[in-house]
Amino acid sequence: MSVLVNAAAALALAAAGLAQGLRWWRVLQREHYHPGAVLLFWRRWIERPWRVRAAPSKVSWVLAAVSAALIAVALSTSFWLVGVAAVTVLGLVWPRGLSIKGRTSTLAWTRRLKTVAGATLVLTIIVLVIGVVTGGAWFAAVSLVLGAPLLIDASARVTAPLERRLAQRFVDEAAARLAKVSPLVIGITGSYGKTSTKQHLAELLGGYVGVVPTPRSFNNRAGLSRAINENLVDGTKVFIAEMGTYGPGEIADLCAWCPPRIAVITAIGPVHLERMNSLDTIERAKYEITSTADTVIVNVDDDRLVAWPDRLRAEGKRVVTAGSAREGDVTVREVGERWRVTVDGVEQGVIVPVAGVRPTNLACALAAALAVGRSIDELLERCARLGAVPNRLQSATAPSGVVVIDDTFNANPASARSAVAFAAGLPTAGRRVLVTPGLIELGSTQAKENADLAAFARAAGLELVTVNRTNAASLLAGYGADALSVDTRQQAVAWVRASLHATDVVLYVNDLPDHYP
Repeated sequence: MSVLVNAAAALALAAAGLAQGLRWWRVLQREHYHPGAVLLFWRRWIERPWRVRAAPSKVSWVLAAVSAALIAVALSTSFWLVGVAAVTVLGLVWPRGLSIKGRTSTLAWTRRLKTVAGATLVLTIIVLVIGVVTGGAWFAAVSLVLGAPLLIDASARVTAPLERRLAQRFVDEAAARLAKVSPLVIGITGSYGKTSTKQHLAELLGGYVGVVPTPRSFNNRAGLSRAINENLVDGTKVFIAEMGTYGPGEIADLCAWCPPRIAVITAIGPVHLERMNSLDTIERAKYEITSTADTVIVNVDDDRLVAWPDRLRAEGKRVVTAGSAREGDVTVREVGERWRVTVDGVEQGVIVPVAGVRPTNLACALAAALAVGRSIDELLERCARLGAVPNRLQSATAPSGVVVIDDTFNANPASARSAVAFAAGLPTAGRRVLVTPGLIELGSTQAKENADLAAFARAAGLELVTVNRTNAASLLAGYGADALSVDTRQQAVAWVRASLHATDVVLYVNDLPDHYP
């Protein structure tokens, strides 16, 4: 009987461990296999409040510690099955809300995931062998279930050097392709605004020269090399490379094999502050894009970037300033219902604003296009054909008559406020509603930024629907108790369809996948 009991207990723990593995492998995959990402999300889930209107609390950590202690006591006594049963239940159902299958994205068994899973299995076997040798097999098995996030994060770290070596072949191919085609490389980075600026620039230049921009948000080492290998055809004259970063050194690495001659910097803000800890670190990381550039386009509306031109000129760079709130070499300023474009202080023309296009991003794109050698007259004519970037302040009218503003790719405080102001300024006699899970990866400023956004929305006359629990408490603290809270975006959309009617406006800001609590 004891053999059967032991076998059943072992199988139960194996099932719980597999359930944990499937959950946290999916998180790792969604976070681009970044070492440390799983533990970061494990912390988010363990601090997840039980109630939507409660802020994350250290009580969760106390409960976890007490539970671990009780399990350890049970394993050390004749009640060991109780401990095994408790861990099995935890492994199968926790975190509640982080599903095994996934609601917004399923686990894809790619070659890289199989490598990480294989490393996880090897580490598991090592821990179990150590447990058997030391007489603590059950402690080892239980630790593997409870410590699955740590184990998977360790697997990501162990396999990272191998993945970098494997990816180097594609990077080498991309570098060779660049050398063969020899396009003018324009690099664009910034805490926000880079994807929009990239699209505007591609549209401005597309009618005159062969232009290839990186697709969507392909802005890291793997995405950039893939974009070059798959899309850079013979005859391409301009390659526009969006460059992102999670920390210092990454953009410098991209510039080493994809060196921009023209660099565009759109903004320095708290996006990824959670990973990089300070705005100074973010600024240093973004500055790396200027290393190979002869010409640098700088958004002088940004309080940090306004100090860059003097520094860059001292390094021998040609600097072109752009902006809308501050006067630059290229300025797109809102004047009534039109945008006035000036170059070097001389008005060049007036254009009709394009929905979803922000004047500062357009100014940066115009400055880069002028640096390529296009005339301002040609560029102004093409401004009328610009389109909004998908999921960035796109407006449409639903069959019900409700105006829907899609700003779900917006994840920074400045743009979120701008979107709220846009929704508030639409001429309508109906209701205005903001649907949002809030803003993420803002480090220690996240709670305040979300509270401030909610307060701004209330002052602008918008109702609030919070989605997910990640920022619910902060948003409600800023808005007030009369906001509506739901767990998923699907629930929010269902509420909008049931509650709003013709002449009403709904604004969707940001959208979190389901590996966020």
